[in-house]
Amino acid sequence: MTTIYFIRHAEPDFNIHDDFSRPLTEKGQTNCALVTKFLRDKNIDAVLSSPYLRARDTVAPFAESTGLEIRTIGDFRERKVDDEWILSFEDFTKKQWADFTYKLPNGESLEEVRVRNISALEGVLREFSGKTLAIGTHGTALSVIAHHYDNTYGYEGFAEMKRIFSWVLKMEFSGNGDFVGMKKIDLFRADR
Repeated sequence: MTTIYFIRHAEPDFNIHDDFSRPLTEKGQTNCALVTKFLRDKNIDAVLSSPYLRARDTVAPFAESTGLEIRTIGDFRERKVDDEWILSFEDFTKKQWADFTYKLPNGESLEEVRVRNISALEGVLREFSGKTLAIGTHGTALSVIAHHYDNTYGYEGFAEMKRIFSWVLKMEFSGNGDFVGMKKIDLFRADR
């Protein structure tokens, strides 16, 4: 059994519009302790991450506490919306979830994000078969991964999750890489 804990990044500083270098807020940095505490007893074999700063910084305290190196995987990066910052993000995301091929002129569709992330995940499943992993990721990227394995996970699931920093999706796969199941984990709830 391969177990993956996808960790959606902690609260980012939306005043920084550069997607690659957007840091965590002070609150986000503090909440990384919840991620570390949650992962501590999970027997994590490797820590992987999107190359984006907020995703790496969310799993970095855990990696440092265990002596594990963070391996960056470029295809786990977040969706590119466009070259410009958009103000009507909710309208845009609703259009994308209604039509997986919809995109802005210089952005990515959800289908492109899905193909890229699933390809990266399949590579990880081959390389780390039978291991337990933590992967620092993003809201949209994680949502399309969830949708790939459970098509009932749609815009409503994304909208619920996008308000929670950090959010965890535990996914399990058989030894040959077949999907077994997933569980959503809200680190802020005592009953997790």
